[in-house]
Amino acid sequence: MKDITIAELYTLEETIAKDVFTGFTYPWEVLPEIHNFILKLGSVLSPEEYEKRGEDIWIARDAVIAPTVSIQGPCIIGKGAEIRQCAFIRGNAIIGEGAVVGNSTELKNVILFNRVQVPHYNYVGDSILGFKAHMGAGSITSNVKSDKKLVVVKTGEERIETGLKKFGAMLGDEVEVGCGSVLNPGTVIGKQSNIYPLSSVRGVVPANHIFKDAAHVVEKK
Repeated sequence: MKDITIAELYTLEETIAKDVFTGFTYPWEVLPEIHNFILKLGSVLSPEEYEKRGEDIWIARDAVIAPTVSIQGPCIIGKGAEIRQCAFIRGNAIIGEGAVVGNSTELKNVILFNRVQVPHYNYVGDSILGFKAHMGAGSITSNVKSDKKLVVVKTGEERIETGLKKFGAMLGDEVEVGCGSVLNPGTVIGKQSNIYPLSSVRGVVPANHIFKDAAHVVEKK
C-alpha cells in the first residue's frame, strides 16, 4: 500500500504545512491536526509577507482576494494565491503559493499544496491536494458516508480503518480530476494519475494511472 503514504503522494517542500506531516504515515492522519497547526504557524509568519485579517486569518500580501470572498479562520493563504469571486473558505484551510480557488468553490479543513487549482464550482472538504493537483469544473470531494459510519480506505482486499467520520480525498502531486466527478469518502489518488470526467471514484487509484471507470483503471504508457 505504498502508493497511499505521505512519502509516495506528496512533495512536502511544496507546502508551507510541511511540518504538520511529521510523524505520520498516511495523509488523512493529519486532518485532525490542521486547526491547531494553522494557529501555531500563523503566529510566527512574517508580518512583512503576511497580513493578519480578522480572527486567525493570515493572507500573503501579494495574494489576490476578490471582494465577494467569504473567509472564516483559522486560515492561511499563501503567496501569489488567487481567490476568485464568491469563494467560501469555511476555516481550517491552508492554501498554497500560486494556488487558485475559483468562483463559488467551497473549502473546509483542507491543505492545498502550492499551485493547486480548484477553479470552478468545487467542494473540497477534509482533503489534501498535492502539488499542482487540479480539479475540473464541478468536481467535488464527498466527505461523509451516506450511512454515517467511519471511513475505511480500501485497496484490493486490504482495508485501513481511519477512525474518521469525515474524510474526503487525498490527491497526490499533479493529479488531474475531470469535470463533474465525485471523489467518494476515503478516495486516494496516486501521483500523476488522471480521472475521466463524470467519474464516481472510491478506493485507491495507483500512481501514473488513468481511471476510466471502476472496471477500467489502466497504467499510463
